[in-house]
Amino acid sequence: MEPPVRLASTGTIIHGVTVGEVLGVSALAGARLIAGESGLKRIVQRLNVMEVPDILAWVKPHELLLTTGYPLRNTPQSLGHLIADLDERGLAALAIKLGRYLDELPDAMVEQADRLGFPLIRLPNEVGFDDILNQVLTDILNRQAAALARTEEAHRALVQVVLAGGGLREVTAEVAGLLDVAVAAVDGAGRVLAATGPAEQVQGLREALAKENGNASRTHAGRAPSGGGTARRGTAWRATASGRDSYATVPVVAGGHHHGRIVAYNPAGTIADSDIGILERAATVAALVVTRQEAVTAVESKYRADFLRDVLTGRAGSAGSAGSADRVAARARAFGWDLERSVTVLVAELDPECDMRVAQDRLVASWTAAVRRHDPNGAVAGFSNEVVAVVGSAVDTTRMAKDAAAALADTAVTTFSTGTSRTANAPEELPDAYGQALKAAKVGRQLHGPGAVAHFDQLGVYRLLSLVSDTEELHAFVRETLGPLAGDADAENADLRRTLHVLLETNLNVAETARRLHFHYNTLRYRIGKLERLLGNFTDDAHLRLNLTLALHILRMRGI
Repeated sequence: MEPPVRLASTGTIIHGVTVGEVLGVSALAGARLIAGESGLKRIVQRLNVMEVPDILAWVKPHELLLTTGYPLRNTPQSLGHLIADLDERGLAALAIKLGRYLDELPDAMVEQADRLGFPLIRLPNEVGFDDILNQVLTDILNRQAAALARTEEAHRALVQVVLAGGGLREVTAEVAGLLDVAVAAVDGAGRVLAATGPAEQVQGLREALAKENGNASRTHAGRAPSGGGTARRGTAWRATASGRDSYATVPVVAGGHHHGRIVAYNPAGTIADSDIGILERAATVAALVVTRQEAVTAVESKYRADFLRDVLTGRAGSAGSAGSADRVAARARAFGWDLERSVTVLVAELDPECDMRVAQDRLVASWTAAVRRHDPNGAVAGFSNEVVAVVGSAVDTTRMAKDAAAALADTAVTTFSTGTSRTANAPEELPDAYGQALKAAKVGRQLHGPGAVAHFDQLGVYRLLSLVSDTEELHAFVRETLGPLAGDADAENADLRRTLHVLLETNLNVAETARRLHFHYNTLRYRIGKLERLLGNFTDDAHLRLNLTLALHILRMRGI
């Protein structure tokens, strides 16, 4: 599940001043803190005046609530619960004038404020609420304006980084310089793509991310890591260490897809709201970098696939032309491929029951990663419903196919069949090798089922049959040899063909065939007689049995 995303700013004040800073304004020079000293760091973002008994329905989080005590004069018994109710609603503090409507506050109310860390302030009688409102709101708005100006300046700097061609490393470096913290760009799988900042902090950030990824209880990026954390405005969350907000993360979202996160780490200080605002801008710019890179990668992948397809189909240059071969080799080297050595071609085809739209991209990614691990100079590209790899002949292709399958097994219920060619010793031999790998993949799937890994040289008689280019001649041979048993229109004929197949497979062992097919011995003898009337006396004619076996093999290779 992806974390929720705030699509646009609503204009709400998100920065404020602490209660302790509010007590420092000139209008509150005579104010006195009655209780709740531990809550002086609570943030005030707005002010409200309480002059009606049902104020609880109208208060909002981070409010400083001002009152003369008038609405409380007739209900002193409710004061014991008022602090808990205000604290539950996230208010910052309560400031009250005493002497006119309330002479003093109950001890229970003061004790509760101290216990909850909820500041309870006594206001001087001579100060007007308008003076408090004007001075505190001015401070809040000035701080909001300064924070927004800082965020906009950071946004312009980050945009310039991207316009200059910078990537995630440059973006994280810019943010790390602005905030003086360690900053990392992390992909959706938790891998660190770029990390910059003070070396000690970067190391601490990497360790925190590694611990987070290893924590089985945390299942998605929008949830705080172990150690405690607080969500913020649906786009970011922060974790605390040693009583400070030292770890913050913001999702990178583009095109409705979650691409990862921008993470900041500052173990020695606090990551403020204004810092998270900059992180959010960095996440927006990172989304531009990601989408740009995806577009570039898509174009490069298309060029790679088109070139490899031309090489494998013989269209990249005239066979035997030294100049053409040199051009092909040079272009391959530009892609990081070495096609001038002895190589093996592999074809991985998605099995028919897979969801092609979802699985193809994953198939390409898994094979690309497997080829990079086993042969950094190998070529790999995705075609319409297959992936083709060209790797050095010394590579363990079976192990490489298993690695690719293991990567897919973790992401989707997807299987593929793999075919491996003979060794090609020169680029002009690659088209034949590609054809061999295609045949091996198709025959392997039909012989062994989905997920098969087959080498062309291990196909036996199927290899010889697959080399016959005139498939119509093969089909004519099947019709002439099997007669009415060649088709599937008649269910009885298909059943007789199955009986013939098992008979030939058991070398005409009637008892074993009857056991495998669950027939009575006499029933099988009757079926053998019927088969010989249709096909000839195959029980006594070894050449006829060979023809029948080949015809059945050709039928099994249908579609190849």
